[in-house]
Amino acid sequence: MRRLAPLAWPLLAFAALVGVGLAVPALAQVLDLALPFFGLILLGFCCGRLFDVPEDGLAWMHLFVVYVALPSLFFNLIAVTPLDELANWSFIGITTLSTAIAFAFAFGTGLVASRGEVAQATIQGVGGAYSNVGYMGPALTLAALGPQSAVPTALVFVCDSMLLFTLVPFLMGVAGAQKASLGQTAALVVKRIVTHPFNVATALGIVAAYMHWHPPVPIAKMLLFLQNAAAPCALFAMGVTVALRPLKRIAPEMPALLAIKLILHPMLVWALLSLTGDYGRIWTFTAVLMASLPPALNVFVMASQYKVYVERASGLILLGTIGSVVTVTGLLFLIAVGGVPYRLFVP
Repeated sequence: MRRLAPLAWPLLAFAALVGVGLAVPALAQVLDLALPFFGLILLGFCCGRLFDVPEDGLAWMHLFVVYVALPSLFFNLIAVTPLDELANWSFIGITTLSTAIAFAFAFGTGLVASRGEVAQATIQGVGGAYSNVGYMGPALTLAALGPQSAVPTALVFVCDSMLLFTLVPFLMGVAGAQKASLGQTAALVVKRIVTHPFNVATALGIVAAYMHWHPPVPIAKMLLFLQNAAAPCALFAMGVTVALRPLKRIAPEMPALLAIKLILHPMLVWALLSLTGDYGRIWTFTAVLMASLPPALNVFVMASQYKVYVERASGLILLGTIGSVVTVTGLLFLIAVGGVPYRLFVP
């Protein structure tokens, strides 16, 4: 029973989603998308709780997802994209600025909650701004909006990662949590950005698009197999990872951080894109969906690396994932039924 008790809230959230869907026929289209998506996360979560399997084994699944499956997905989709779509600098600027603003709000919240502890506030800032754009992003946007969402998905991932991979080492250096010189910190930032598998795959996809190169048939088939495996493996692995880091208590600042991540961040993206131009329905809603996702697993990775806010980072990811069942599904419903325009403030 001790292993079953922690499953109560995720199971209740999932059951409530099913119940609402059965009661409201208009939700059927959304549930066709959302239930398998969150169901895979829940399945991984349940397996992580019920089966006593060493966490070390999960490392191989993370390696497969991060270094093989998702890079194949990014490469396949970007390699067939016209180059002019990849150079949408205003879209890149607005989405990255929105993430920076969300980070600033969360960082400020963290400073107040930790009474001026910059290191803790930095991790809290990441928790309020870094969406799960790697594991959840491609699976959700491609399923909800189709292959045309691949390019904005990749652009948001690359630019958000570059922003946060730069901010965190710098702020940790200011806080004294990182014993490295400015040059060493800069080199580390560049290395992480340049060598990240998703960024490498995106760059190779851009080169292939520019050269109009297509891989030989056997390699193309293998990449397709890996692409199809990316979403289910990533979502299952995410559920297991969250399950292995149980929530012990809810910190006072968590509700505010989750409100920033799940509500303020997507609203910032939506409002700023609407105010600065017409980016089209697919690109706008892709950016909003990416911003609406719960905190990324990288929040826990960064907290562990600097040995700051580790337990609470785990809880933030768990609560954010559970909360996103409601917020993301609600957003998908509004998009599916045409309940909101893709451009706000426009008659």
